[in-house]
Amino acid sequence: MAGRYDPNPFDEGDEVNPFASVPPAANSRLSPLPHEPADFYDRSAPVDIPYDSATDLKKKERELQAREADLKKREDIVKRKEEAAARAGIVLEEKNWPPFFPIIHHDIANEIPIHLQKLQYVAFTTYLGLVLCLLWNIIATTTAWIKGEDPKIWFLALIYFISGVPLSYVLWYRPLYRAFRSESAFKFSWFFLFYLVHIGFVIFAAVAPPRWQNGGGILPAVDLVGNHALVGIFYFVGFGLFCLESLLSIWVIQQVYMYFRGSGHAAQMKREVARSAVRAAI
Repeated sequence: MAGRYDPNPFDEGDEVNPFASVPPAANSRLSPLPHEPADFYDRSAPVDIPYDSATDLKKKERELQAREADLKKREDIVKRKEEAAARAGIVLEEKNWPPFFPIIHHDIANEIPIHLQKLQYVAFTTYLGLVLCLLWNIIATTTAWIKGEDPKIWFLALIYFISGVPLSYVLWYRPLYRAFRSESAFKFSWFFLFYLVHIGFVIFAAVAPPRWQNGGGILPAVDLVGNHALVGIFYFVGFGLFCLESLLSIWVIQQVYMYFRGSGHAAQMKREVARSAVRAAI
């Protein structure tokens, strides 16, 4: 019966002493590492640096010092020039508009007095409105050219755009900007002269007499809407843009003139004109 049962599962067999010394393996080739001497790491030993490397470091250091001195000298020169320009009343203008491709200097919020900023913004709107009107003029005349009209009107519209956009900025918008910034009576007079020309142009373009072919006038729009409905619609849109530009421009010149008279610049300009006449007579 005893042979039918398995051995005792809790029998651990022979007792093994874990603290008994284990004989070394017969085929082991590893040997213990030798002890390092006490002075193996000598921290007081000098580090040898090649003489050429030390010389190169000193040379680079001298070059950096020379460059730093040169940059400081240039900064001092630029600073003296800016101070001299400021004492002379010269304003250095940095091109910052439009942001994606700066071509002009324009900073109403920081350079125009706060009580004139709204008026300056509206004047800038009339400048951008003129750009839009002249651009739409090209689109309308292109449509008319496709429908069989005289291509000469397209070339005229292109000339108006190429010449009108920069001239408007130089002749009346920039003088107004500088007049508000510096309170110059001469700049105001320059603005009034050429802004009146601008108002006359946009009113004339809105009417567009028959001999003056234009892509935004009411008279050519009425003539073309019967034959070419699409061209007539484009001309009516141009007419509306020129009318809106005319109304805004009239409001701007009225407001600028009221400020010009109320601030005493009108009397100042009269005195300057009188002095100029006396000098010319003498």
